[in-house]
Amino acid sequence: MQNNILICGVGGQGIVLTSKLIAASAMAQDIPVMSAETIGMAQKGGSVFSFLRLGDGLYCPMFPEKTADLLIAFEPAEAVRMLPYLKEGGKVIVNTHPIMPVTAALKGSSYNGSEMLEYLAKKVDDLKTIDGEAACKEVGSPRALNMVMLGQAVKTGVLPFDIDAVEEVMKKTVKPQFVEMNVKALRLEI
Repeated sequence: MQNNILICGVGGQGIVLTSKLIAASAMAQDIPVMSAETIGMAQKGGSVFSFLRLGDGLYCPMFPEKTADLLIAFEPAEAVRMLPYLKEGGKVIVNTHPIMPVTAALKGSSYNGSEMLEYLAKKVDDLKTIDGEAACKEVGSPRALNMVMLGQAVKTGVLPFDIDAVEEVMKKTVKPQFVEMNVKALRLEI
């Protein structure tokens, strides 16, 4: 059995750390895993995405369109951009808080993400929206979005491990002063 997961968002949202935690959690459970990130202009708010494949018989970290079991989207427009990778019956978790693309800001365009969320609602049968801004306020840090999204991803049942496995790996990965906040974000009930 293989699972294809695609994580997407913009630079600074914690996509790469989320990908590494999923990969490390899989390895800790002796599940083969391959991953590849595309970060491009991430430091300038550009698009970031990570492909993850978990399971036996892996030969490449990338996977073709219409084969992702789970799309974890930290930003609505990025979810729409990566939607062609979702397989029929696949699951999507999306943060509803938009981040205006640099190009739109330079043009003076408006963007609030609502059109993207409406599009996703029409196209995806198994869609979970997360108010990431409210969740981060509840946790007490705007930097907790990645752990909130990761916790929700584990709850889908697509990932072949539980929240305890992710928490154990996370505690070994993040700085000690951030562990308590990250545990709270990971286990947040939404």
